[in-house]
Amino acid sequence: MRADARKNRDHLLAVAGTAIAEHGVDVSLRDIARRADVGLATLLRHFPTREALLDALLRTSFDELTAKAGELEASSPPEDALVSWLRDCVAWTTEYRGATVLMAAAIEDPESALHASCVTLRAAGARLLTRAQAADMARSDIDGADLFALVAMLAWLGDQPSLAPRADHLFGVVASAILTSAESSTPMGDAAPRAHS
Repeated sequence: MRADARKNRDHLLAVAGTAIAEHGVDVSLRDIARRADVGLATLLRHFPTREALLDALLRTSFDELTAKAGELEASSPPEDALVSWLRDCVAWTTEYRGATVLMAAAIEDPESALHASCVTLRAAGARLLTRAQAADMARSDIDGADLFALVAMLAWLGDQPSLAPRADHLFGVVASAILTSAESSTPMGDAAPRAHS
């Protein structure tokens, strides 16, 4: 990609990130193009679909969360690694209102531009869950798909103005329900994500 094309693409992603953080993933592509001071055709030339734009925007964060899972697996006790990663995932997903709805749909649709990134992210969480289960630190009746659904559920809570004040408390409830040991060295209250405002 030429330097000027890369610069234009990066500018579009920066503008899209701000627009989506402010208005959610359903923000108009035309509005994003207007904010970026380009025509809609220019935006669509770089990102032919909303999902392609979101994949480009979110892939770095997905990669960071996947890498974080590997770091936690290598450096933290199983139950702490699982809760810490869950906290980071929920905190990240609340930055982009509505992203979890698209992620939940994309993970079931191999044709989606977001599919591969979502599958990789879910697999990273599943490894942490399996590790905690093998150490008898997490309940055995849930799997990676359940964990991914719990992230979506907790992120949805943070997206709701009337429920956001309860998000920290409910994160602790859910994290405690996943773990079979009450003796985690990461207190549930400290593990709770900051409520999305």
